[in-house]
Amino acid sequence: MVPRLFRLCAHLRHTLNVWERKQGLWQPGRALSSAAPAPAGKEANLGFVDGGFRVTDFPQDKVRNFSIIAHVDHGKSTLADRLLELTGAIRKGGQAQYLDKLQVERERGITVKAQTASLVYRHRGEDYLLNLIDTPGHVDFSYEVSRSLAACQGALLLVDAAQGVQAQTVANFFLAFDQDLAIVPVLNKVDLPSAEPDKVAEQMQQVFDIPEENCLRTSAKSGLGLEDVLPAVIKRVPPPRGDPEGDPRLLLFDAYHDAFRGVVCLVEVVDGSIRTGDRVTAASSGDTYDVSEVGVLVPEARSTGQLCTGQVGYVITGIKNTRAARVGDTWHLYKRPVERLPGFKPSKSMVFAGIYPTGGGEFDALAAAMDRLCLTDASIGVKRENSDALGAGFRCGFLGLLHMEVFLQRLEQEHGASVITTAPTVPYALDLYGGERMEIQNPSQFPLGVKVLGVWEPTVAATITLPSEYLGALMQLCQDRRGELTEHTHLGPGRLLLRRGPYVWYALPLAELGGDFYDELKSLSSGYASFDYAEGPTRRASLVRLDLMLNGLPVDALARVVHRDKAQQVGRAMCAAMRDKLGRQMFEVAIQATASGKVVARETLKAFRKNVTAKCYGGDVSRKRKLLERQKEGKKRMRRVGSVDVPQEVFHALMRV
Repeated sequence: MVPRLFRLCAHLRHTLNVWERKQGLWQPGRALSSAAPAPAGKEANLGFVDGGFRVTDFPQDKVRNFSIIAHVDHGKSTLADRLLELTGAIRKGGQAQYLDKLQVERERGITVKAQTASLVYRHRGEDYLLNLIDTPGHVDFSYEVSRSLAACQGALLLVDAAQGVQAQTVANFFLAFDQDLAIVPVLNKVDLPSAEPDKVAEQMQQVFDIPEENCLRTSAKSGLGLEDVLPAVIKRVPPPRGDPEGDPRLLLFDAYHDAFRGVVCLVEVVDGSIRTGDRVTAASSGDTYDVSEVGVLVPEARSTGQLCTGQVGYVITGIKNTRAARVGDTWHLYKRPVERLPGFKPSKSMVFAGIYPTGGGEFDALAAAMDRLCLTDASIGVKRENSDALGAGFRCGFLGLLHMEVFLQRLEQEHGASVITTAPTVPYALDLYGGERMEIQNPSQFPLGVKVLGVWEPTVAATITLPSEYLGALMQLCQDRRGELTEHTHLGPGRLLLRRGPYVWYALPLAELGGDFYDELKSLSSGYASFDYAEGPTRRASLVRLDLMLNGLPVDALARVVHRDKAQQVGRAMCAAMRDKLGRQMFEVAIQATASGKVVARETLKAFRKNVTAKCYGGDVSRKRKLLERQKEGKKRMRRVGSVDVPQEVFHALMRV
């Protein structure tokens, strides 16, 4: 009885809000809506739910699809919160960073997963449906940004007025520029004492050719200037280009797994419309599904029964197999094929690591967890492999080290998986005799005892921005990592942009970006440097395979490929880390690092020693010697047949070496 009464009250409230709005009698002071009251003299925005709107209320010319792109920590999530409050989608003063729903996002303070929200905004007496997509800012999640931009016609380019144009700002701008999106520049945090909006606006004109007068000046935290953002989106971002009367054509740009409803697909309706009960076909596989629910995210899921041309929302078709939802696919009505959309440029993994379950019987659970998690991130490459030391597992490809760390953290937090991870590595190409070329992704595949004519390693075109006084320390760091500087360009007073080629390049081996490179970069620049990279050409290098051996037996999961000049240095560090983390045994353990068949470093882990002579209080010394010799022979036999258990902490410690 009580739930029915609540539903009846909610229905009466929505009906009354809609009637008062149409009659012009709605008063902001009446708290009938959960939305924040509008200031005096302003038009009230109730939100999609409280306003009682339907998707059919918004024709194609009243729809705007836009995204927020920026460098890390420039205020994307805070700006998204203010826009949600301004349009009545959420309560004012509620949970901060509302769209950052993952635990890893709140712990790290960064956006990992792009989130969609449909907002209703009243402008000059007309209601507009604004589909907002909040995107990540770190370089490792650039593929997430590119997929989100495919469902947009414009983007808010957010720049911190105190920090100015940074590396990922440049990368995200060209992602949007390549897709021919309308750019709305926004200077954020203009109320900070260190803010220099005039200089930053001048930087944006130099780098992006954006007129200074086009830059909006706001403060997402205090709300300063936010009333100009959405009108600028309506004015500068064009409506979606599609045929409302054409055959339905949908772009699947994202998906996630729901424990109760299966796979939830996020789509943009490019042409036509989609309704509950329709039968759709995936163009890539030809599989057919019945649409059980259609709706929009406002920002919570709200069933609407249909989606019209240009609108962004979700579709549930009862897909249970996570691999059936292919991100970038084109959907159409059953037996009504259409021209396929171009989809997305496939991502190319830059860092590889092995992931294994801690227990032998946990492989199936780990495989199911990875399937569900990979559905939300199509940039991860997964291939099954076996290790002599760790058993059955997976070789996974990631876009960067942070991408790998976040994936492992989500695997543990969201799916309860306990895994062992090998040190990250990159793909190499080997030239062998006879003109044969060998591609390897795992260091254990590096051939031993075979003459290798040349080894080719991948490089990256890095973008680094930093204050001028840290240039010397940065160049020393890049030289130590075998980097090549070719050119540097000034962005403005006090800032440098290191580059090579038409944009911003600093040639670095991809393998050198592992370990503590990013930490050192931030430390040397007092946290002011920003870093971005793109795929570069392969180049020849003097590389060798470095193996870690325990009592003469190699541990294949700990092998890595290193530069010949650094083999001894890295080998010593690995042996020292293994000695510190490996527990003592009843027998002596020899820890050795070998490169090209030669031992380059060694550590010895002493055995536990029992005092076998404690019972000898006197007598001839030969009795003590006899006991010690017997103990020595026993330890030799134990060493010959004994095995060393490598704990999980060892792999974590060696990842940073």
